[in-house]
Amino acid sequence: MHLRIAAIWDAPALTAIYAPYVENTAITFEYTVPTAAEFAERIKNTLSRYPYFVAVEEGRITGYAYASAFKFRAAYDWSAETSVYIAQGMHGQGIGRLLYTALEDALIKQHVCNACACISYPNPESIAFHNAFGYKTAAHFSSSGYKLDSWHDIVWMEKTLCPHTLPPKPFIPFSQLAASYVFPVSRDSNNACFSMEEYL
Repeated sequence: MHLRIAAIWDAPALTAIYAPYVENTAITFEYTVPTAAEFAERIKNTLSRYPYFVAVEEGRITGYAYASAFKFRAAYDWSAETSVYIAQGMHGQGIGRLLYTALEDALIKQHVCNACACISYPNPESIAFHNAFGYKTAAHFSSSGYKLDSWHDIVWMEKTLCPHTLPPKPFIPFSQLAASYVFPVSRDSNNACFSMEEYL
């Protein structure tokens, strides 16, 4: 298994991983599975500012993780929301830990101080995963989302990634770190390295 940056051509595989979470669970509050084209646009937009990684085993993507804006005002640049999704039948194999380790490493290089995760409640597996990774519950909101004929609570969990200096180090968009994030990938049976520009 290895990790690499997500690419827009991964969109069909990532959509297939995401679809069961949309259709069968309240883990995501999204109602409709995005199209592959929509997913590709999400990957592209995310990578302009934040890391987006996939786990690959024997040519198959088994999970993905990415960061996104916690809020969109400039004062929130040092906080990011983290998300991870694992393919059905692949849980419990350490994929999420590998992805989150890489995600946090990238966020620290961007000078992001706070990692935040929004989790539908109850979700003991995700809460236990984040607790084991050093996240602490910061807030619990009641009946915040309606899906699958039920109201669902959410909890926010947070983790400090690096010191809150005065002033903080400037936020670095992930796209500017491209030179240090070149991974071997398989595309059309051709193992090669691609730059960030080729991913987008």
